[in-house]
Amino acid sequence: MGVTAIMTKTDRERIAGEVDVDDSKRYESASRVRQRITELETDAKILKQSHPDLYEELIEAICET
Repeated sequence: MGVTAIMTKTDRERIAGEVDVDDSKRYESASRVRQRITELETDAKILKQSHPDLYEELIEAICET
Protein backbone atom coordinates (compact mmCIF):
# COMPACT_ATOMS: atom_id res chain seq x y z
CA MET A 1 0.00 0.00 0.00
CA GLY A 2 1.36 3.43 -0.95
CA VAL A 3 1.59 6.53 1.18
CA THR A 4 -1.26 8.99 0.84
CA ALA A 5 -0.67 12.72 1.10
CA ILE A 6 -3.12 15.58 1.08
CA MET A 7 -2.23 16.35 -2.53
CA THR A 8 -1.38 14.02 -5.37
CA LYS A 9 1.30 14.97 -7.88
CA THR A 10 -1.48 16.00 -10.28
CA ASP A 11 -3.17 18.12 -7.60
CA ARG A 12 0.13 19.84 -6.82
CA GLU A 13 0.79 20.63 -10.47
CA ARG A 14 -2.72 21.93 -11.10
CA ILE A 15 -2.97 24.04 -7.94
CA ALA A 16 0.54 25.45 -8.38
CA GLY A 17 -0.28 26.36 -11.99
CA GLU A 18 2.55 24.23 -13.31
CA VAL A 19 0.33 22.65 -15.95
CA ASP A 20 -2.03 24.25 -18.43
CA VAL A 21 -5.50 22.96 -17.53
CA ASP A 22 -9.00 24.35 -17.48
CA ASP A 23 -10.13 26.14 -14.33
CA SER A 24 -12.58 23.27 -13.79
CA LYS A 25 -9.64 20.86 -13.37
CA ARG A 26 -8.01 23.18 -10.82
CA TYR A 27 -11.34 23.38 -9.00
CA GLU A 28 -11.61 19.57 -8.96
CA SER A 29 -8.15 19.31 -7.42
CA ALA A 30 -8.94 21.97 -4.82
CA SER A 31 -12.18 20.18 -3.96
CA ARG A 32 -10.37 16.86 -3.46
CA VAL A 33 -7.80 18.56 -1.24
CA ARG A 34 -10.58 20.12 0.88
CA GLN A 35 -12.10 16.68 1.39
CA ARG A 36 -8.73 15.29 2.46
CA ILE A 37 -8.24 18.17 4.90
CA THR A 38 -11.58 17.31 6.50
CA GLU A 39 -10.45 13.69 6.83
CA LEU A 40 -7.13 14.87 8.27
CA GLU A 41 -8.99 16.85 10.93
CA THR A 42 -10.82 13.68 11.94
CA ASP A 43 -7.58 11.70 11.97
CA ALA A 44 -5.91 14.37 14.11
CA LYS A 45 -8.69 14.18 16.71
CA ILE A 46 -8.32 10.40 16.88
CA LEU A 47 -4.54 10.64 17.20
CA LYS A 48 -4.79 13.31 19.90
CA GLN A 49 -6.99 11.02 21.99
CA SER A 50 -5.47 7.64 21.18
CA HIS A 51 -1.83 8.21 20.23
CA PRO A 52 -0.55 11.59 21.49
CA ASP A 53 3.01 10.96 20.24
CA LEU A 54 1.82 10.57 16.64
CA TYR A 55 -0.43 13.59 17.08
CA GLU A 56 2.58 15.67 18.11
CA GLU A 57 4.53 14.44 15.07
CA LEU A 58 1.64 15.48 12.84
CA ILE A 59 1.44 18.93 14.42
CA GLU A 60 5.20 19.41 14.10
CA ALA A 61 5.15 18.35 10.44
CA ILE A 62 2.32 20.72 9.60
CA CYS A 63 3.41 23.69 11.69
CA GLU A 64 7.09 23.64 10.71
CA THR A 65 6.21 24.61 7.17
